[in-house]
Amino acid sequence: MKKLYKFEWDCGRMGVVDSLFIALEEDVDKAIGAQVDFGEILGKHSNVYGTLKQSDIVVVSDDQDFIEKLEALRILPTGHCPLHNLSEDDE
Repeated sequence: MKKLYKFEWDCGRMGVVDSLFIALEEDVDKAIGAQVDFGEILGKHSNVYGTLKQSDIVVVSDDQDFIEKLEALRILPTGHCPLHNLSEDDE
């Protein structure tokens, strides 16, 4: 089942990495515990990476009609989706 998720990492004074994205529940479950590497998305030498935890991702909605409408509008994902930035070792 597809769900709408919100991802957020607070990187202290460097900033916040966040995203709203639609994904299959099983894909998100598989990604938990994996290494995510965003590179220097918060500026030179920021090197944002870490292990994806369950607490980093929140389900916003599992309403399939709503999710289908969002997909039809093609406005998601926004921000930096952790599923698109898994380390090669974890894919």
